[in-house]
Amino acid sequence: MSVKNMSFETKSIHAGEPRARYAGSVNIPIFQSSTYEIDKDSQEIGMRYLRLNNTPNHIFLHRKLAALECSEAALVTSSGMSAITTTLNTFLELGDHLLCHKVLYGGTAGYVSKELPKSGVDVDFIDASQPSDWALKIKPNTKVIYIESITNPLMTIPELDEIVRFAKENNLISIVDNTFATPVLYNPIVNGFDIVLHSATKYLNGHSDIVGGAIMGGEEHIYKIKSKLNYLGGSMDPNTCYLLQRGIKTLLLRFNKQSENAKKIAEYLNNHENVIKVNYPGIPSNSEHLRAKKYFGGYGAMLSFELKGGVDYSDEFIGRLKYPLNAASLGGVESLITRPVQTSHSFLNPEERAKAGISDSLIRYSPGIESAADLIDDMDHAF
Repeated sequence: MSVKNMSFETKSIHAGEPRARYAGSVNIPIFQSSTYEIDKDSQEIGMRYLRLNNTPNHIFLHRKLAALECSEAALVTSSGMSAITTTLNTFLELGDHLLCHKVLYGGTAGYVSKELPKSGVDVDFIDASQPSDWALKIKPNTKVIYIESITNPLMTIPELDEIVRFAKENNLISIVDNTFATPVLYNPIVNGFDIVLHSATKYLNGHSDIVGGAIMGGEEHIYKIKSKLNYLGGSMDPNTCYLLQRGIKTLLLRFNKQSENAKKIAEYLNNHENVIKVNYPGIPSNSEHLRAKKYFGGYGAMLSFELKGGVDYSDEFIGRLKYPLNAASLGGVESLITRPVQTSHSFLNPEERAKAGISDSLIRYSPGIESAADLIDDMDHAF
């Protein structure tokens, strides 16, 4: 059976795996070698070297990731930020202009607003849910449009089809960070985007034990990005490749359970007297609900919310919880909770956070695969 005909469940297990197993090993071994002997096969692959992301662990992982996102090619990197910065630096240079959504992961927002301008790249922010405003910001030198399929940490959803249409009409490279949606909910390549990025640290791996990034797209785009990455040196080590390859095999099971938990928790919070607002697309009254139904096969596994009482009350509430750990990151099998101002969006100053709509008291919750009843009971006690 070809990869195209496989279901998602089957792809996650079998796509990219070698047909002939090494010494009969069910799992792909960790090839803990920085360099490889040159032989006749090298004429096709080129010099095999760990920094060049072309060891056996990389090759098999690339094939699996490309299958999951329905892309021609894939590339892994040393971190999610490495994937983002390498991709942007591949397609933007002195004199170019970037359009990006006004709500982004803090590291990304900080990089595009503070670092790219130092390289002579002009940056403008748009509301990716308001297509009528985009034409006002485009310039003759605009080269790239960048968004997140579900934004961090407000769970807003851009008008994804309109982004694709706008990019094609204006000859822009469209790049989307699909970390929160994962290929379980949304396949950007199938829907017309040029390049998909992931923090593989999160749902793709799902066990809070690696840091990594992933880039998927057409062969021509990935070749250009890989050429840049080879110089920058943000390669993924073989052990991390092994753990990511393993983690992907349970992605669907984990993500479905986490999404189920997120929906139950969001509904509980939405009806609680101490909660001002819940950001979760699965709540019918949420402003993103209709877009989630339009574009996705579900509502995702992340939520954020604000409590009455401000920062002090929010910190006390988090401190009383027994199960979620107050820690950065997300997407692991264990529940994690944090205030973005202290973690994911600490890169931004108060004015930048306010402009993006991120308050100091906002709480972001990444449910794990625990019992939803236990997690809700835990919150009940904390209140």
